[in-house]
Amino acid sequence: MNAKKIVIIGAVCTILSIGIIIHGIKKAKPSPVDILITQGTVITMDPQKKIIPNGAIAIKHDTIVAIGTSKDIAGQYAGKKVINAHDRVVLPGLINAHTHAAMTLFRGLADDLSLMSWLQKYIIPAEKKNVTEEFVYWGTILGCYEMIKGGTTTFVDMYFFEDSVAQAAYEMSMRAIVGETITDFSTPDSKTYKQALDYTRNFVKKWKHNKLITPAIAPHAPYSCSKETLLAVQKFSQMHNIPLLTHLAETKDEVQQIITKHNKRPVAYLDSLGLLNEKLIAAHCIYLNDAEITLLKQKNVGVVHAPTSNMKLGSGIARIYEFLKLGVFVGLGTDGAASNNSLDMFAEIKTAALLQKVGREDPTALRAYQALELATISGARAVHMENKIGSLEVGKKADIIVVAIDNIHQIPVYNVISQLVYATKATDVQTVIINGKIIMEDKVLGTQEQEEELRGKIEYFRSLIAKEK
Repeated sequence: MNAKKIVIIGAVCTILSIGIIIHGIKKAKPSPVDILITQGTVITMDPQKKIIPNGAIAIKHDTIVAIGTSKDIAGQYAGKKVINAHDRVVLPGLINAHTHAAMTLFRGLADDLSLMSWLQKYIIPAEKKNVTEEFVYWGTILGCYEMIKGGTTTFVDMYFFEDSVAQAAYEMSMRAIVGETITDFSTPDSKTYKQALDYTRNFVKKWKHNKLITPAIAPHAPYSCSKETLLAVQKFSQMHNIPLLTHLAETKDEVQQIITKHNKRPVAYLDSLGLLNEKLIAAHCIYLNDAEITLLKQKNVGVVHAPTSNMKLGSGIARIYEFLKLGVFVGLGTDGAASNNSLDMFAEIKTAALLQKVGREDPTALRAYQALELATISGARAVHMENKIGSLEVGKKADIIVVAIDNIHQIPVYNVISQLVYATKATDVQTVIINGKIIMEDKVLGTQEQEEELRGKIEYFRSLIAKEK
């Protein structure tokens, strides 16, 4: 081979090499995403229970598009916004599966009472005098502020004027299932259950296709709704294909009342009316036997545990160990701030774990990971939204929180799950993302002017209630 041929072959090889390199560079160009979270300990709560040290998450629009190590994800995606989660834990947004958000305005109004005394002597009279659309709106805004600051991204609500609850939640960019309360008694927004159904019909029509708000109907409890009312509510739920929320078996007296009146225990009574189904989310469920728990599982009913409220009202201890053992979908809720007296889900997670241990005299009764599941993936199953939220998985909605794990009350760290459950507080939450939107960053939520306006409104309502008290 002569020198000229060698030069030509060398030139061709060089050109080919350059082409290959250029092609590789083009191929490796990172895909654009809206948010990139990097260098955090990612707790996925997925079926494999994956925990990724130095992990990363890529978010496009409202959806998680990739999860993996920071090295892998950073090489594949370029974020318009990058959140450095070094020394932070990244986990699914918490789900407060049972609350009455507007009742923040009754926080501390009446304490140290049984459920019925608390309701009949203090809360119901206060509601009749004070609850209006404006009251509910501002009470819910206050509740949303508190929940977001504590890492809650989704809440399930039962109260009156639920259109105002939905409006407040939407303005605060929170995900919510909002259920208009139905009873046989006159309420602040309806004199009869038929008027309440009319209100709910309009409310459902308005919010049915909203990306954050899921409208629901909420018969208060079997003891406060007649058979006719419950049948009408069940028909309404099926017709409009919406969730159905209720309180169930919260006290011994309630159970006995239903037995006396209907010759059935509450679970069997609701089943006889067709209310036990995959749309039902039942709060409390304290006084249930094994057969009733099994029936709830068979009917795909979601159950919500509210340990702090149950303890404070002296109602009892729900059999969460047995629920989970039998495969019932169990979520966690604070109940309203009038009976808790906070909407702090990290406190609720810890309380749930401790209560099962002391109630069963067994320190293994509800382990740390199980307690965290109640507020994440198990809670998502309980409210029938596990296909969207509750875990960090590709394709799910980007409801994500970033939590500090290096504060003085959290160190040293040996087991990150235990630290989250037993040592972490609501104030450790740093950043909150809901539906792909950063709602709170570095503990900053809204503006100072917005918070001052909120404080002014709350003081106005407090002064009105205090005068009547």
